Amino acid sequence: MINISNLSFSYGNALALKDVNLQETEPIIVGLWGRNGAGKTTLMKLLSGQESPNGGQVNVSGISPYNNSEGMKYISYMQENHPFSELWNVNDALRFASYFNENWDQTLADELVTLFELPRKKKIRSFSKGMQTMITIVIGLASKSPITIMDEPTNGLDAHRRKQFYDVLLDTYEEQPRLFILSSHHIDEIEPICEKIAIVDRQTITHYEETETLKMKGILLTGDASAIESLTAGRRILEKRKLRNQLNVMLDEPFNNDWLSRAKESNITIEKASLQDYLISITKRKEEEKVK
Repeated sequence: MINISNLSFSYGNALALKDVNLQETEPIIVGLWGRNGAGKTTLMKLLSGQESPNGGQVNVSGISPYNNSEGMKYISYMQENHPFSELWNVNDALRFASYFNENWDQTLADELVTLFELPRKKKIRSFSKGMQTMITIVIGLASKSPITIMDEPTNGLDAHRRKQFYDVLLDTYEEQPRLFILSSHHIDEIEPICEKIAIVDRQTITHYEETETLKMKGILLTGDASAIESLTAGRRILEKRKLRNQLNVMLDEPFNNDWLSRAKESNITIEKASLQDYLISITKRKEEEKVK
């Protein structure tokens, strides 16, 4: 599927990615998370062949995708704010998409247009943000590319449309498994359907783990300050807030029976941190620490 080794990329003198390594051989759904400026968009452009690496290698289904027409047989990249011609309506967008996607499924495209209630003859430039997102979803799913990359695929969608998207994505994935890469700032929303999650931080991939493993990381402790300080000595504290004699901390530790027992013995309240809060904390910048 994909094999990235020692990848680096710069825009002029501005470093965008460094020492990126990622291998995935299975057709699974992967979540891609990172803060603004971490390098997610650049990584997706390199995978889809829109940019050429400055160093290292990007290999997709056995080929280097940059400037390689064969890559279009394997990869679809649906960008946030995807560039559509100002002259196009929905029918135009679907027609042109069919030219560039070897596995194009027109029947599925038509079904999704109906499901999302998209007006076929209305210019896409006049669409709301949510409607523009829906036409990119239609193309991404109907492409049936072995590797389908979707950037912020629920941007502008209300709760009803988001659920529709996840339902049809899982339906098409079950019917024809492929490697989906879903980039999102809202990891708690996409993690239920992702088998693995890749974390991009400081221009590299810092984690690529099974979702269930990553979800169990990050614990919240609340209680007497002296008891918590004793219990957390030598541990990596991600967050700390003190209120009189009470202390609240987030630890970079797994939520497991061992920590449940320790907290109970010390009369300390323990909870699992949300995945989103945990990821924000492990990617915290030094200047953010100073603000506290």
